Amino acid sequence: MNAAVQKFPVHGAGLGLRRSFLTELATGSFSDFPDFFEVAPENWMGMGGRYARQLRQFTERHAFVCHGLSLSIGGPAPLNQQFLKDLRVFLDQHQVRIYSEHLSYCGDEGQLYDLLPIPFTEAAVAHVVQRVQQVQEVLGRRIALENVSYYAAPGAEMSELDFLQAVLEKADCEMLLDVNNIYVNSINHGYDANAFLDALPVQRIAYVHIAGHYEEAPDLRVDTHGADVIPEVWSLLDRAYARCGVLPTLLERDFNIPPLPELLMEMAQIRRHQQQYVKEVRHAG
Repeated sequence: MNAAVQKFPVHGAGLGLRRSFLTELATGSFSDFPDFFEVAPENWMGMGGRYARQLRQFTERHAFVCHGLSLSIGGPAPLNQQFLKDLRVFLDQHQVRIYSEHLSYCGDEGQLYDLLPIPFTEAAVAHVVQRVQQVQEVLGRRIALENVSYYAAPGAEMSELDFLQAVLEKADCEMLLDVNNIYVNSINHGYDANAFLDALPVQRIAYVHIAGHYEEAPDLRVDTHGADVIPEVWSLLDRAYARCGVLPTLLERDFNIPPLPELLMEMAQIRRHQQQYVKEVRHAG
């Protein structure tokens, strides 16, 4: 797919915005400044005071996306309608370009603060699709679902890839492509990461996540977002660009967070990979 004709909600290289970075980003001078930011809306909704004012100043000047934590799109409990109404207000107030969530669930009657795997079954596809359609109706916009890391596949009747493709197609929603999750799952479940990536419906990709992970054992990787991105994951990102064009890509880092200048240096690697792809295309042309 030609990136020049595909419309994305954001462009370039992005970074997750943390409260501890607000003042430094607003007052510092950086050669590599993010093209867009991402926040978890649950961490900001209903907040007042200084942090709320600072966030508003940022969203007025910069492009933002939101990546949710608690929608539990595959869960058994009814969707929280008040949360969805409040979320719509937040997304509209801050001109958020796209709202994404994990293709997983995180509890039943309570929040478990973990991402649990949805059974890969036709019944689960129908369940998730119906809930996605409800969410999109309340929010008044299409959402993006992220391919998640998982460590067991209870009750699976179909492959992860078939499940993901079916949900995206039948719900008519977009995709948040996490290349690190593809790599992690390929090691943990023994499949070809390149083949998985090549089979995805690229026309549905809204933007990309890239992150580091922890090597527990040669055949077990844990998706921690707490380390530098490894070369194999960068290579998988390059493959995504080769197939789709320059996709907007965001660096995730949630643990062992380095000082902001170091984090921006790693984010700048995204730009170098994007620029390298553009050079190769021009050279080939």
